[in-house]
Amino acid sequence: MTTPLTAEVLQDDIAISLARAMAAANKKARELGIDVARSLISIVQQPQNGDSIWQINYGSQDYVNRRGGDVLVEVDMRDATIRRVLHGQ
Repeated sequence: MTTPLTAEVLQDDIAISLARAMAAANKKARELGIDVARSLISIVQQPQNGDSIWQINYGSQDYVNRRGGDVLVEVDMRDATIRRVLHGQ
């Protein structure tokens, strides 16, 4: 069962910012060869130089048996532009 997005939801600036950032980060992660659907994804809002960014981390779902290799995509909260991409070892 699907629920349509209401006008109230679409006016939630943080929710829309996060959705746009997630879409941009997913696209970048796929370009880097990350299987987004099989990743453990965590998101943190972080202040940076007077602004805020979303830090979206793509890690292994099997994090106990596989260390490193995470990808962290930093996305500007205002316009969903990729600020930088960090690769774990």
